[in-house]
Amino acid sequence: TINDETVELVQPYFEMEDYTLQHGKKVCGNVAGLLSWTQAMVVFYGVNREVLPLKANLAKQEGRLKIANAEKDKAQAELDEKQAELDKVQAKFDAAMKEKMDLENDAETCKRKMQAASALIDGLSGEKVRWTQQSKEFKSQIKRLVGDILLCTGFLSYCGPFNQDFRNLLLKDLWETELRNHKIPFSDDLNLIAMLVDQPTISEWNLQGLPGDHLSIQNGIIVTKASRYPLLVDPQTQGKEWVKNKEQDNELQVNSV
Repeated sequence: TINDETVELVQPYFEMEDYTLQHGKKVCGNVAGLLSWTQAMVVFYGVNREVLPLKANLAKQEGRLKIANAEKDKAQAELDEKQAELDKVQAKFDAAMKEKMDLENDAETCKRKMQAASALIDGLSGEKVRWTQQSKEFKSQIKRLVGDILLCTGFLSYCGPFNQDFRNLLLKDLWETELRNHKIPFSDDLNLIAMLVDQPTISEWNLQGLPGDHLSIQNGIIVTKASRYPLLVDPQTQGKEWVKNKEQDNELQVNSV
């Protein structure tokens, strides 16, 4: 309740020589306390008059800060959402670019092979008829490529755990029937081994200890071509020795149980 008028009214008392704490103590301790209190209240009023606007401004700025923080949190949430969307799109873009590069590399490789084949055809004029016939067969193979690739990928993905009889059942009786039902062309005499690995590689595997029968070679293809880690059920330890010999130059580490 103190105001400028109150301070102005008491100001003449403060200017009196005996309006001090020391003179008040000579009269009465209570009077001295009253004198000290009135002086302190005037000082407090002077200080508070400057502090009150600062407090009001502080409250105002805190309100603005609260609103700004709320807007910032909202903007941050939107930013995080957009960043997540950007990351997804970037991942799709990177995958698409990788696929594009792979396709371009495959196309370039195929182009080089075709150019080499054409040069060989031109150089071997005596073989022109046979090469022309093989070229027609190549076109036919391209038409059957989708079905052949489906059979090969199905073999790599699902045939690993089964024996030779069950693998033939899957390939011949089930999958080829499905391809015929869906009118997807494929090679009736498809040789999975020739399709997935070349003969020099097979010879190298044999030198490394892999048996030369079809089942063992198919298992070797699955081990080297499949994207998932293989589990070898190998009571005769032939596969184990083959893997060791094959990967010895790659610093293979073996944990003995």
